[in-house]
Amino acid sequence: MHSLGKKISYIDGDSVRFYTLPYTTRMVVIRLADGSLWLHSPIQFTSDLAKQIDALGEVRYLVAPNKLHHLFLKDWQQHYPSALVFGTEQVCQKRPDIHFNGVLTADWVPPWRDDISQLLFTGSKVMQECVFFHRSSRTLIVTDLIENFQAHSFTPIKRLLAKIADVLAPNGKMPIDWRLTFKKPIARQHLQQIIDWQPEKIVMAHGEVIEEQAVTFLKSSFSWLNLSSSTK
Repeated sequence: MHSLGKKISYIDGDSVRFYTLPYTTRMVVIRLADGSLWLHSPIQFTSDLAKQIDALGEVRYLVAPNKLHHLFLKDWQQHYPSALVFGTEQVCQKRPDIHFNGVLTADWVPPWRDDISQLLFTGSKVMQECVFFHRSSRTLIVTDLIENFQAHSFTPIKRLLAKIADVLAPNGKMPIDWRLTFKKPIARQHLQQIIDWQPEKIVMAHGEVIEEQAVTFLKSSFSWLNLSSSTK
């Protein structure tokens, strides 16, 4: 378990295969002001991991931020039946076998709003993601909005694929195939909202965590949106 602040940590899980590439998994755990726990993108469940989590507090919320981060959600729901489960509309449609207590829509007001801000990043029919900002630690939390893999994580051939997708650290971005599906005016508006939060750190599901100059990294990572030219 790696700390990002007084009440926020992340835990790395095993890799899963996606388009032949080994995708790392990572769960973010936040202890809310009332002492309950908020779990983002749950990784593979184990009893040892549950013991670590239980030592921190009561699990109240399980969050699936996009349609790709749901693989282990049901196992966590079964172990914590009193926890409330939330996902984007795409996740809910993809997993009818999971009972969701609410949908992460653009205008939905979350019960964790006093601790965590959120934004539904839209503009693509293929991909949408709910991103979060833990205010006290000034940490931006994303999954596939940014991927920032270390080059040594891949074999030479797969490293080439990752380079083509533009997801290698230290200049990780959204994978190019998803970038091409976004309407830039909508994505620019969302990016500006994220920058306005003024995050100091960025934790993502896949790749190196950004622990300094987060806004500078964001502007570089989203250079494909031409944000500066759109605001002149």
